[in-house]
Amino acid sequence: MCPTEKSSPYKALLQPLSAAGEQFSYFNIPALNPQKYDRLPFCVRVLLESAVRNCDNFQVRESDVDRILGWEEYQRAAVEVPFRPARVLLQVLYARPSSAPGIICSAEFCSRYYMLGRVLLQDFTGVPAVVDFAAMRDAVKSLGGDPAKINPICPADLVIDHSVQVDVTRSPDALERNQQLEFERNRERFVFLKWGASAFRNMLIVPPGSGIVHQVNLEFLARVVFGCGDGAGAVLYPDSLVGTDSHTTMVNGLGVLGWGVGGIEAEAVMLGQAISLVLPEVIGYKITGQLSPLSTSTDVVLTITKVAWLLRHTHGSPSR
Repeated sequence: MCPTEKSSPYKALLQPLSAAGEQFSYFNIPALNPQKYDRLPFCVRVLLESAVRNCDNFQVRESDVDRILGWEEYQRAAVEVPFRPARVLLQVLYARPSSAPGIICSAEFCSRYYMLGRVLLQDFTGVPAVVDFAAMRDAVKSLGGDPAKINPICPADLVIDHSVQVDVTRSPDALERNQQLEFERNRERFVFLKWGASAFRNMLIVPPGSGIVHQVNLEFLARVVFGCGDGAGAVLYPDSLVGTDSHTTMVNGLGVLGWGVGGIEAEAVMLGQAISLVLPEVIGYKITGQLSPLSTSTDVVLTITKVAWLLRHTHGSPSR
């Protein structure tokens, strides 16, 4: 049984759910206040569910839940709320160790690490993170402890996609030759990261040539729904993540809340800490009509971004 079921002040919100012939449970967030919940944007609902599920009155307090639920009142008040995402995405995939949890994690894992973040990293931020964990292992070993106990607490996905350079073009074997040069130039880093993939539990490292980090995140890494617990009554909750690349928010297109952060914040989530963020103002767009045959979805996104920028600089509305 996940500890939140025992200790959460909101445990009364846990409701049973039957799906595909199996029994699960989830936090019935609308029951907090149906009127206020119905007026929340989807992304704020994910923040609210995370706060309710992780509420321990230490890192996440009941007052934080009240602020998020009262989003309409507090969205322009610059109040800070904690966020504990479902995963962390690092940009550097070798292979996930067989002991790492899948979508439904083991009872042993949940009893120690329940409800922590998912992190997404790329090469530039991922390598220092792995180095820091290796340094912590050295420190624990020097103190007489077991270095194997030092691991990311939450799922950390590190995709190698920032190290490639284009040296060869207009040739049928250009891709192969560029990748070969990439391995030659980055051999020391890649050897170290391959060691990290097998040495650290709960860390997935995607090898070079697998695609850009956000394509991999969208098509392979995103779970959409996580679960905690074994057997009947496993708690289901929405996928969410923090990532260290400017395009982390692309995964929002799948209904997965992605939040861009710096390397220090990502490592904090990997160590089980909640990150603090200002309760966001949310700007909605209603798109009507039909695109020109010469336009793409990218044109739509860039137009929305431009309009949001103009709103921010002419009316003071933040472009979030």
